[in-house]
Amino acid sequence: MTAATHSTLFPQVPDTADAVLEGLDPEQREVATALHGPVCVLAGAGTGKTRAITHRIAYGVRAGILQPSSVLAVTFTNRAAGEMRGRLRQLGAQGVQARTFHSAALRQLQYFWPKAVGGAMPRLVDGKIQLVADAAAACRIRLDRGELRDATAEIEWSKVTQTVPADYPLAVVKAGRETPRDPAEVAQLYSVYEDLKRSRSVIDFEDVLLLTVAILQDRHDIAEQVRAQYQHFVVDEYQDVSPLQQRLLELWLGDRDSLCVVGDASQTIYSFTGATPDHLLDFRIRHPGATVVKLVRDYRSTPQVVHLANGLLAQARGRAADHRLELVSQRAAGPEPGYTEYVDEPAEAEGAARRIRELIDAGVPAAEIAILFRTNSQSETYEQALADAGVPYQLRGAERFFDRPEVRKAGIALRGAARFGGNDALLDDAVDLPSQVRAVLSGEGWTTEPPASSGSVRERWESLAALVGLAQDFAAARAGATLGDFVAELDERANAQHAPTVQGVTLASLHSAKGLEWDVVFLVGVAEGMVPITYAKTDEQIEEERRLLYVGVTRARERLYVSWSLARSPGGRPSRRPSRFLDGLRPGSTATVGRSAGGAAGGIERGRPAAGTAAPRRTQRTPARCRVCGRTLTDAGEMKLMRCDDCPSDMDEGIYERLREWRAEQALRSGQPNFCVFTDKTLMAIAESVPEDYPGLSRIPGVPARKLKLYGAAVLAICAGGSGAGDGEGD
Repeated sequence: MTAATHSTLFPQVPDTADAVLEGLDPEQREVATALHGPVCVLAGAGTGKTRAITHRIAYGVRAGILQPSSVLAVTFTNRAAGEMRGRLRQLGAQGVQARTFHSAALRQLQYFWPKAVGGAMPRLVDGKIQLVADAAAACRIRLDRGELRDATAEIEWSKVTQTVPADYPLAVVKAGRETPRDPAEVAQLYSVYEDLKRSRSVIDFEDVLLLTVAILQDRHDIAEQVRAQYQHFVVDEYQDVSPLQQRLLELWLGDRDSLCVVGDASQTIYSFTGATPDHLLDFRIRHPGATVVKLVRDYRSTPQVVHLANGLLAQARGRAADHRLELVSQRAAGPEPGYTEYVDEPAEAEGAARRIRELIDAGVPAAEIAILFRTNSQSETYEQALADAGVPYQLRGAERFFDRPEVRKAGIALRGAARFGGNDALLDDAVDLPSQVRAVLSGEGWTTEPPASSGSVRERWESLAALVGLAQDFAAARAGATLGDFVAELDERANAQHAPTVQGVTLASLHSAKGLEWDVVFLVGVAEGMVPITYAKTDEQIEEERRLLYVGVTRARERLYVSWSLARSPGGRPSRRPSRFLDGLRPGSTATVGRSAGGAAGGIERGRPAAGTAAPRRTQRTPARCRVCGRTLTDAGEMKLMRCDDCPSDMDEGIYERLREWRAEQALRSGQPNFCVFTDKTLMAIAESVPEDYPGLSRIPGVPARKLKLYGAAVLAICAGGSGAGDGEGD
């Protein structure tokens, strides 16, 4: 979750410009009051950079130095832009434009297209995969799904680095970039892709920037019109700027120097997309008179977490490492990071889920816990483990809060109640705003107690509960607030995408976790081949992988758990070793590169079950093999069935259908989706093996100890020819 949503309380708008500066540390105050000339803010993780730059804008606006409509604040994600707009609104600086590079450019392109080009602007395509596939077909180049994604990424990289098709082969050699196909083939594909776009009158995401740059370069009258509108610029995450975005920024700025950039070279993790920290590191060269402020006071993480983060960078090499910031924690001491080794990935996922279950039972909110991994393909194993442990979760990058059907429906209900509340019997006994919101949302499915399930029913309840909590905070901060005031607040938050907190453990890749933070973070799969990833070959690529791990570490406020597994699959060869980045930092290891920042205490922990629980089934394994053809299995679904997907099944159809009927009844009674009882693959595995006793049932992947206890009797009864009625959860 973001710092903006860590507390849903609504702070009072500062009375004066000077009041905007209250609570800032000396360096943040320096940023906030440096309103003239170029300013470069080097801000380490957790040092309050967003706070500093939003207070800077708000102070300038409230002091009358900056006109709100003349300020353009630019960042890289809609979420970050929405957070910035929300904070500015809370500081009384409405009217400031806070946008992504693309959304700001798209507005200008749409406005100036008729004047600069004439006619209707081409349609913007949602994605380019299909166009790339069509171009490959036209070139008679066969691409599998992975190659298609890689070729698309190459086209995107070419465009943001302003590389035309004819220059692509030389450009990739110069950049030391590995290509998915022969560079000449990719260049041909890129050229035909551009031809197809023109013939179909469409443009892509990168074209928005390219065309805006072209118009501003060619039409000085339009460039001057834009510069007359925007006279002061703030750029967040400046280390992620691509050459194309830098060129657009220069055209917006013209010959002026009213620019403030904020970034951290140690958090450069998107160079594969064309991002480069050079613009940040060279800022003083381009602007010799710039004010440079370094933020190193870390307000997010405990000294123990900060110590590990500093240690990671102390071993780094390269230009970004030469400009690293040594963080200084401002928080009280906390627990040492934990390090755990597991026999295989499923055991690692089960271990994380078990510990998370314990944390939640001890009072840690699920929304304050995250599992972070290197690749999205790792997510499924952890989703299953959390579902088996009865832990609610949400996927980072899933549907935005205000776009969820239940939230949209709740908004309509609240709006109707605000308009016609006097005639609504639901509100007869509601004495204040929170009770009014609870009354209205009770008609949408909200209850005082959460459902027991962890599926879609629970997710809907969590969305409504977030709105109830928001109403309570709003009423506490705005005495006398009405239901209409609350609806207006929801509308403003929806426009800014400033969502309230939703309860559920977050599953996210390290890349998508940037800019977020949680009380507890589980960094999983931290082994060679994954962190750093196998295809990271050059020194620059290895160092970016180190920075990616640094970003993951600095997401944790209080507790950090680092883990890895010795094998990918149950029974696999235990050939993996912990990531080299942990050498000299985890207990019992020594540094292999650079200088060590000292080892973290706490001892290394081997993955074992909690005291008093049964030993996990995966302590001793043989390779999982297909029981039909004997091939070694690696796919999780195939391992559940103990056969290849394309090998013949000997499933008992009658048992399978009775299991499905029983599962539907269990799901209905517990208010959770079917898969939370057992997945289809697990039911198929049961119907194929037809176990006769608990040990036989427990050997089927997908039947953990908790489900064995809940459903074992019913499932065994069905396998024996019964219906399973009267057995299972709730009886």
